[in-house]
Formats: sequence, structure tokens, C-alpha cells
Amino acid sequence: MKGWLKKAFAVEAPNGGVPTDAQKAVVDKVCREVVKRHMTTPALIFLESFRPLNYIGSQVMYFFQPFISAVLTSEAYQHFAEFLEQRKSVDYLCQQIEHFEAEANSKCKLKQPTTPESEKQISTKS
Repeated sequence: MKGWLKKAFAVEAPNGGVPTDAQKAVVDKVCREVVKRHMTTPALIFLESFRPLNYIGSQVMYFFQPFISAVLTSEAYQHFAEFLEQRKSVDYLCQQIEHFEAEANSKCKLKQPTTPESEKQISTKS
């Protein structure tokens, strides 16, 4: 009885929030898709707002798995749901989304050519 009670109030495993390799691949794919669709800000607001409910959300994902497996592989969906069960998963998701957003922004800045008109505007403001 004492052993059960000790585990009843355990908050998290020591490596909590660190995804396995399979989970990391799925999480990175989801995060890249969020950035690709320019949904970074809404995604971050959603994740921060529902942080206390991430475990319940992962359990709901298990309920919808048969329906979603028509679109995604059930194994990837399973990995994502397992990852969301961890308390620090929201922190990791937010960090990854922000990382991919910064990466995408730096690529866009490198691709933007400077035009003579934009250089004239900059010199006239000075």
C-alpha cells in the first residue's frame, strides 16, 4: 500500500518532456506544418491556453484515432498522443514551433533581393 501511495502523487518521470526519436520526428513534422501554414501565433496561443489540459487532450486523441488513421499513419498519431501525455510536451512544442518559425524567417530574409527603390527609401529616411 505504501508503494502505491508514493507513486500516486508522482508528478513526472525524470526525463519528462524529452521525446523519443519516433515522437520527435512526428512532433517536428507537425511543428513544420504549423509554420508552413503561417499559424505560429494561433498555435502558440492555443498551446499556452490549454496547457493544463494537455493530458486530457491526448486521451481525446486516443478516442479519435480510428477516424484519424484514415488520414495519418496510426503509428505516428500514437506517438504524438503519447508525447502529449507528458507535462512538458507543451513547452517542447512551443520551442520547436518558434525554432522553425525563426528558421523560416531567416530563409525568407536571405531570399529577398534588394531593389534600387527600397535602397532609395532607406537613404532618404536617414
